[in-house]
Amino acid sequence: MNFRVIAKILSFIALIMALSMGACAVFALVVANDPDARPVEHSAVGALGISTLISFVVFLALFLSGLGSRNEVLRREAIVIVGLSWFQAAILGLFPYVLCDPGLDIIPAYFESASGITTTGSSVMNDIESFPLAVLLWRSVSQFLGGIGILVVFVSILSFIGAGSRSLMTQESSLNLTDSGAARVKDAASLLLKVYLILTVACGLGMYALGMPAFEAVCHAMTAVATGGFSPKNASLGHYDSVPIELWTASFMFLGSISFLLYVFLLRRNWDRIRAEEEARYYVVLLLCAIVAIALDLVLVEKKPFWYSLEKTFFNVVSLSSTTGFAAGDYDEWPLFSRMLLMAIMTVGGCAGSTAGGIKMNRIILFKRIAVRELSRSFRPHQVMRIKLNGLRPDEHVFVTTSFFIALAFAIGGMASVLVALMQPELDFTSTVGCVFATLFNIGPGFAEVGPTDNFGFLKPGTLLLLSFLMVLGRLEFFAVLVLLVPALWRKY
Repeated sequence: MNFRVIAKILSFIALIMALSMGACAVFALVVANDPDARPVEHSAVGALGISTLISFVVFLALFLSGLGSRNEVLRREAIVIVGLSWFQAAILGLFPYVLCDPGLDIIPAYFESASGITTTGSSVMNDIESFPLAVLLWRSVSQFLGGIGILVVFVSILSFIGAGSRSLMTQESSLNLTDSGAARVKDAASLLLKVYLILTVACGLGMYALGMPAFEAVCHAMTAVATGGFSPKNASLGHYDSVPIELWTASFMFLGSISFLLYVFLLRRNWDRIRAEEEARYYVVLLLCAIVAIALDLVLVEKKPFWYSLEKTFFNVVSLSSTTGFAAGDYDEWPLFSRMLLMAIMTVGGCAGSTAGGIKMNRIILFKRIAVRELSRSFRPHQVMRIKLNGLRPDEHVFVTTSFFIALAFAIGGMASVLVALMQPELDFTSTVGCVFATLFNIGPGFAEVGPTDNFGFLKPGTLLLLSFLMVLGRLEFFAVLVLLVPALWRKY
């Protein structure tokens, strides 16, 4: 294990965090100089300034530790870098929440930071609007960084790791750049970053044109395309009570939940690959079926007006299926069938290569086809069935890892639910399972006591630490985190 190259890469992750917090500190200074600024705005200057300094010191310490290392990143170093970088970013990102006024205790602050950088969107803040604007901006910026993947930002900006970028990005599960067709992973990462920025800017401009204040439009745009769900308002998007804003936001949440590689294929005019795309088509069909079914349920059971039911259903289905978690009403009051269907689509999540969380649609498709193949083999053992996805034929090991991933997801979810039940015996079954699945699959809000109108602030510190770990575990799709616990990984060459 080459610890120097690991330190060098992690140092630049710390630098990205320092620069991001530094930009928020400049905004804090501008806001604090406004004669009409609230007293709490002045605390953000010091909070973000000190946080920037801490991240910069970490950058220098790691960079100096990594001097003299080779540039190539091998597979073992890559998986360690990916696993550690998200924990590092979450730790560095907690300081603004601790140092500002009103502040959070260190464990709730770590939960809030981990929720931001993993784009989960769960929160412990009881009164979001009481926090300084610059801290709320940092809250959205953290989701913006986590959405595209801080490692994608890193690879697209820096090229000194050379061929190691492919090893690094292979382990970063949110965006699999190796299927992009680009000669260099760095080129594909840069193109994806450009698409991400264009979508974010377009989303923000549209929100501003629809009447949302500029600051709030910027914050919501960064968290909508990142499918994170943080809002500077206590009532989230429900604060605006605007159908146009909800529909506009929903369209960008949907775009964020589609594989970003499709945008690369579109820009490269790779029409054959686009026509072969199955995952996005299945995802759209799933959304349409869920929207119609839940809207009819609201009309028939709750006697709600059809168009009202359709609009609210459309927004909430897109918000939860993309694992964004913006709230525009309390879906926890909907009929049981609707809530069960919402939980199902939350667990599935978006498409592979998107900013969304969840199991991902490609795994659901593959798992269904694997199940059909194995059932057929039970009475036709010699039949050869070739499984394809998006016009490609995956290797056999992909089928094994897909089945293992789904089994592991529910096993971890079950074990974590038992642990939460032990630590929080006062929670009911729905709340316990809801908070685990909401964090493990990076969804944000859950059900019952952690529903869309509530938060996670009442949970004990131990529970918050467990859920914070689940956020990173789910964001990296288990393997890049769990492998850190294997002793053989850390042995020297």
